[in-house]
Amino acid sequence: MKKENRNVQLHFFVTEPEAELIKERMAELGITNFSAYLRKMAVDGYIIHLDMGDIQEMIRLLRICSNNLNQYTRRANETGSVYAADVEDLRTRLDDLWNGMDKLLRGFANIS
Repeated sequence: MKKENRNVQLHFFVTEPEAELIKERMAELGITNFSAYLRKMAVDGYIIHLDMGDIQEMIRLLRICSNNLNQYTRRANETGSVYAADVEDLRTRLDDLWNGMDKLLRGFANIS
């Protein structure tokens, strides 16, 4: 992607309360680059910030399930058998993950 050459400088004034409000909104969004924030707001008029905590939790749970599946697979290869309780535990965990993913996707669908 070609790097843009930004050579037009814009200046404007705000009041102290407006400046504080801008800083607060940047902090809420986790944005530290003042110029990027103002440019995005001026061009698009809005920024959508997603709380990724739920997604990070889903990733953590997927890793746990993957690790468990690997352990079950190793055990099956070593012993030639798999415990029914292990399979049911994995099935329950995967059902919980699918339900969580459904909830996340429905939340994304409601973003406007």
